[in-house]
Amino acid sequence: MASKQMVHMNQGQGETSYASNSGIQNALQNRLKPLIEAAIVELCSSTNTSFPEKMLIADLGCSSGPNALALVSVAIEAIHSHCLQLQQPPPEVCVLLNDLPDNDFNTVVKSLVMLRQSNKPAVVTVGITPGSFYERLFTSGSMHLFCSSNSLNWLSKVPEDLTRNWIRAYDIDEHARSERLPMVLEAYAQQFRKDFTLFLELRAKELVPGGRMVVSLAGRRSDDRASKFSHVWEVFAQILSVMASEGVIDKAKYDSFYVPVYGPSDEELREIIQAEGSFSITEMRVHDFTRGRDNALITASWYANQMRAAFEPIVVHHFGDVMDEFVRTAERRWSVEGSLQDEVTRYPRAQLVASLTKNSLFKISSDLSLFLG
Repeated sequence: MASKQMVHMNQGQGETSYASNSGIQNALQNRLKPLIEAAIVELCSSTNTSFPEKMLIADLGCSSGPNALALVSVAIEAIHSHCLQLQQPPPEVCVLLNDLPDNDFNTVVKSLVMLRQSNKPAVVTVGITPGSFYERLFTSGSMHLFCSSNSLNWLSKVPEDLTRNWIRAYDIDEHARSERLPMVLEAYAQQFRKDFTLFLELRAKELVPGGRMVVSLAGRRSDDRASKFSHVWEVFAQILSVMASEGVIDKAKYDSFYVPVYGPSDEELREIIQAEGSFSITEMRVHDFTRGRDNALITASWYANQMRAAFEPIVVHHFGDVMDEFVRTAERRWSVEGSLQDEVTRYPRAQLVASLTKNSLFKISSDLSLFLG
């Protein structure tokens, strides 16, 4: 089972590192840009008396490599542009990056120093906040904007209903897998609901009144039945299944392998946000994962290395040093022209993007609970 210590991307700057294999994530981050820019404009316009003097911004689940600063850089540029347009001095800005403690923060810190030394007058302070975003990270009412991309799919833990009852998340036997899959996916869905509800509650406490949050995660369209009955990590699991059937990895270990990742539908995400109640949905978008990408560039080797960069720490922790064989198996499986595209099409994924505003009623209800308590 994956522990928090194993949930991080491949470190460093080498050929198999996340820094060198995060092109998909960068393309997905770019889709958040207009929503972050709009959130900044609204934050700078929300104070009736004066222009904000300070602004605290954080990226939750920043990872490492060139993408670590992408979202906060968009926010800083938006602040700079908006202030120029209004001929206002920029506010003091504090930029904070968060991820689990085992993230490769060495490269992140170097990038932060460069950001602070850049010619953008808005940036005053920068910092690292290691820890799980399923826990409190910042002081109450201190933050103005949270951003998060491709991180909230990671659960706080594997669903206990599965591990406690020895229910396998996957299976070499296709018939057994199909029979068990609805139960498995429901367990993952319930864990995601608990985790994302907690995430919203925590961030609402940390945001100023009217604070903003722009997040994205891998998921599926509510009306897409093909993806409704598959894991978000289906293609990845298919390769491991081949390795288990060929004896490359131990079948018993394969049966006890769980990935703490879930991809909700846009309807699920909307329902959780509305039920929790701390935020109103300013805007929600659903993008095709592969839109705007040249399929000719999605080769077997490229796709396998993308998965390796994301999942290698978890796989090696559970199975040992098998990732070279994982890549070879994937390349062999997809060696027939069109087979990779067919497999990706068979398990379609969407990018869910949401721009949220903290409800003003949250402060009233919090103050009232303190008074009554």
